[in-house]
Amino acid sequence: MLSNLVNQLREMDALDKIDEVYRELPKVRKDLGQIPLVTPTSQIVGVQTVNNVLHDTPDERYKMITGQVKDLCYGLYGKTAVPINPELQKKALKGYPRGEEPITCRPAEVLEPELEKAKEEIGDLAVDLDDLILYAQFPVTGKKFLEWKYGKSEAPDSVKPITLEDVKKREELIKKALAGELIERKGDTPEKSEALRTFNVFVDNEYFNVEVDPTGDFQVVAAPASSAPAAVPAAPAPAAAPASAQAVKEPVPDTTDEADGTLLLAPMPGMIVKYVAGEGDTVKKGDTVVILEAMKMENALASPADGVVKGVKFGTGDSVAKGAVLCVIG
Repeated sequence: MLSNLVNQLREMDALDKIDEVYRELPKVRKDLGQIPLVTPTSQIVGVQTVNNVLHDTPDERYKMITGQVKDLCYGLYGKTAVPINPELQKKALKGYPRGEEPITCRPAEVLEPELEKAKEEIGDLAVDLDDLILYAQFPVTGKKFLEWKYGKSEAPDSVKPITLEDVKKREELIKKALAGELIERKGDTPEKSEALRTFNVFVDNEYFNVEVDPTGDFQVVAAPASSAPAAVPAAPAPAAAPASAQAVKEPVPDTTDEADGTLLLAPMPGMIVKYVAGEGDTVKKGDTVVILEAMKMENALASPADGVVKGVKFGTGDSVAKGAVLCVIG
């Protein structure tokens, strides 16, 4: 569970929040009825904890509740060791498709048959019962896998099987590494140019002397001699933001003009499960627009304003980066 939390935070570029996650974790587990920290309920607690740390505000807790937490509050995971926090349960079940009152019966009694529906949706892509059940359990990733399996689409290199020759090459590299026969080849160190500058850098009260040599086209200009002392400004001018400042921020792979409406951004990297509201649909603030799967949990992304959905640029199964514009509400 610890490694999962670290990986989740690293994916979101929020590893600095790990201590806050540790503090929030027991609170979330208590609110969810002290469910055991074993798969899959450990993942439910962990992801909801991360969501709380990253998205909650001083005025609102549990701002982004995963679909699995809603299922838990409804009773689909069975009876919890202690009662679930009633305020959280009420919030989680507001607008829940199966109903806003939790069940007290055996969870399987409220499940509707799904196999025939899945068979109609997947069609001839499923050639046997195993394929059909795979799709029924994982509609998005399962369908994608079956398309790769039967050559309907090209599988990415990351999931392609490796050849026996590749395995042998890896084994040889491992043997050389263990024997200390691998060496790191460093490139030739370039000569210092006339444009070299020295800077004093202070980090947490530590001092570093750093030499910086610009690359590319540059021109060294000597400072003109002046007989008169330079005028001292009354107050220092604010420093201009460095041109590279924007580069360190999370990229937003979209140029949609915010004047077109209110942007619905992906709060984290993930995969589009489906658009609940499609292009041209009218929504109100708080209505679910997109289901985004992140860290194996489904997150319902709500509309930030009243309006009409437009500018939909992704489809089911697409992977999106944090900050990607999922649609515009205008």
